[in-house]
Amino acid sequence: MDFNFPLILVIAVFLTGVLAACDYFLLAPRRRLAVDQYKASTSDVDDEVVLKITKEPAVFETAKSIFPILLIVLVVRSFLFEPFQIPSGSMKPTLAIGDFILVNKYAYGIRLPVIGTKVVNVNDPQRGDVMVFKEPANPTINFIKRVVGLPGDTIQYKDKQLFINGELVEEQFIAQLHEQNIPYKLLEENLGGVKHQIRENVGMQIQLRRLDGEWTVPEGHYFVMGDNRDNSNDSRSWGFVPDANVVGKAIYIWMHWPSWGQLPSFKNNGAIE
Repeated sequence: MDFNFPLILVIAVFLTGVLAACDYFLLAPRRRLAVDQYKASTSDVDDEVVLKITKEPAVFETAKSIFPILLIVLVVRSFLFEPFQIPSGSMKPTLAIGDFILVNKYAYGIRLPVIGTKVVNVNDPQRGDVMVFKEPANPTINFIKRVVGLPGDTIQYKDKQLFINGELVEEQFIAQLHEQNIPYKLLEENLGGVKHQIRENVGMQIQLRRLDGEWTVPEGHYFVMGDNRDNSNDSRSWGFVPDANVVGKAIYIWMHWPSWGQLPSFKNNGAIE
């Protein structure tokens, strides 16, 4: 089941904040006034009566208790760091199914929660970065890919070879391996000094010609690809990533759960594909 967790969190912070403010500025002064009036009306003050008068309604007490926690979660998750899940193999061998990653939300600028409007510009995505972004066709789903093309670049992918601005991207063969009886090559790719491993299936050139093409990246957009080059739904299929869709930079794998398929998948909280 899909759900918009950022929106739910913002609404929860707003509602609990309003309730806490109403109690602090309106109801609490009335309770204090009622206590003062009670004390002035009798010489035999009953502590139980005072406690009854000053007791906060349960809904306001709960709101005041959880509001600071929700606010901290909102600030950290929206502006600093956010955890994501990896339920697909499009970034193998860099990221495996079951990896839980930490994403730096302020690496590419500070954005407002839910609407994603950038309010403070910090840095722009760089070639070779592993970036989380919202799928252009469906912004409710998060994707994770590697940045290959920057604004103004010309990208060409042909016969499993990557060219950037007419220059062949350097690759070094590491090994030929098998996964579920499917042979693949493990290569080290050098994207402008950023070295990382990629994988290419062996003997599937004809089936994968649909991935071939040439693209010029427009201003304010990025061209992204999965490190699992023959099994990735990326810019070769659906085009460019607008800057407005950028979420953050993946920086750390903090946990791995090998039986990922047994866990529920929350698309709005996961880096899908």
